[in-house]
Amino acid sequence: MTKFVVNANPKRRKQLSNLDQVLDAAMELSIEQQKMLIQILKNRLIEGRRNEIASDAKTSMAEFKSGKFRCQTATEAIQELRQYLNNPNIADV
Repeated sequence: MTKFVVNANPKRRKQLSNLDQVLDAAMELSIEQQKMLIQILKNRLIEGRRNEIASDAKTSMAEFKSGKFRCQTATEAIQELRQYLNNPNIADV
């Protein structure tokens, strides 16, 4: 199997070496087991992303309740975004 380790820092080299080992081990699995592994990894990625979104939402709600953010219509939000994009040095937008 082709190795991916090229001019990387020691930590990165170790990560790539570990990845090579995982890929080599996965290639030794049967096709059915490889498909199962792919599905397991996809599910774990989805679950991780779902947890990240839930955490971000919880943080946003807490910030909103604390008064850090205010209610506004979509039109107001778009107008504020346009103002910021036209004048990115204005910190009060």
